[in-house]
Amino acid sequence: MKNWKNKFIEFILNKRILIFGDFILKSNRKSPYFFNMSLFSTGEDLKKIGKFYAQTLVNLNIEFDVLFGIAYKGIPILISTILALKNDFNINKPYSFNRKEIKTYGEKGETVGHKIQGKIVLIDDIITAGTAIKNAINIINKNKDSKISNILVAIDRKESGTTKLSAKKEIEKKYLCQISSIIDINDIILYLKNKNIMKKQLKILIQHQEKNFL
Repeated sequence: MKNWKNKFIEFILNKRILIFGDFILKSNRKSPYFFNMSLFSTGEDLKKIGKFYAQTLVNLNIEFDVLFGIAYKGIPILISTILALKNDFNINKPYSFNRKEIKTYGEKGETVGHKIQGKIVLIDDIITAGTAIKNAINIINKNKDSKISNILVAIDRKESGTTKLSAKKEIEKKYLCQISSIIDINDIILYLKNKNIMKKQLKILIQHQEKNFL
């Protein structure tokens, strides 16, 4: 596993982003664990997470014209990524994000920022069943002069979609795009095994993964 992936796992563990209990996810599924990304709540947190997203874009050599963030959690991640690309890699790119509700006054519209055109990289925090991602794709696809080149998330839970395929593969197949992640759940499992830590929590992750998902 690459060192920057290990650093990201250490980051989320130190911030206690990964928590355990009984949770109902946005996909309406039950889960014994949850990634509480809202705990990235300081300037330093956003600076770090933006660097991780930017580093992933650069490492994977992902080409794009516009970064697009999904409201609401995807917006601060989007802005921090745009700033990290400029400040750390001298890559200056425009951004756009969607509104939860379409604005009916002023300039109106359902997006904020740069015009959605060219190759689009969609930014979000977690992929589970891909519900929020699918909604954002529908917004982008309304623009005939744009195409999604990649979807970048922090963590892929590697869960099943609505078919026998994983949510990731299901979206890639339907929308003809690629989904990338900084890490996935198997990276976390491997990290905990190698460090020989959080043995109780590790068991929960493994059992949930083996029983329910791909």
